[in-house]
Amino acid sequence: MPEPTPVRPEVLAQIRSLPRSENPLIICDVDEVILHMISHLEDYLHERGLMFLKHEYRLTGNIGSKESRETLAAEEVRRHLMTFFDDVTHRQDMVPGADTALNELARDWDIVLLTNLPGGHNKPAREKLLGGLGITFPVLTNSGPKGGAVAALAAGRRSPVVFIDDSPTNHRSVQATLPSTVQIQFIADARFLKATEPENHIDLLTGDWQETASFISAIL
Repeated sequence: MPEPTPVRPEVLAQIRSLPRSENPLIICDVDEVILHMISHLEDYLHERGLMFLKHEYRLTGNIGSKESRETLAAEEVRRHLMTFFDDVTHRQDMVPGADTALNELARDWDIVLLTNLPGGHNKPAREKLLGGLGITFPVLTNSGPKGGAVAALAAGRRSPVVFIDDSPTNHRSVQATLPSTVQIQFIADARFLKATEPENHIDLLTGDWQETASFISAIL
């Protein structure tokens, strides 16, 4: 089990700027949860003669040449991700039903969007895109495992706290840091969803926003 994750100072500063509230809280990721990412990244990779080698939930060690199947080095993967997000952040497609589900849930819950967005300069583009889709909740940018940020966001609020994210790493971090959190692993891409085995701390594994909203509504 991972060790508890501290909150980064730059993330804590964003959290402290939020209005104080004791309402129950939903902390929701953006990529592959509210906005499609895998399909856009696949297009980006194919244009460069690259591909996902397996439908496994990792990037380093899982992106390689379409011809040779040779994997890219970690630094090269990071470079491609920076270029990809610079190119796509303003035009990602919404996962069907995300806007309706989140806005309905917002009647009873506070909602904060916690995103690991490479390139902080892309935050305004992400906020503009989400706002144009009718998703106007606060956007906080993080880097690395999210456990510390989730614990800081939850501090002083009454339970429950719900965490929605696609990444197994982020879910393990939250489990280690704030195990009382209700954890929903949401993966929009059906291939990656099918290949994912939920770990014991996952309360719901899904790629469907209607199912997600019904599950969360039943908690209160």
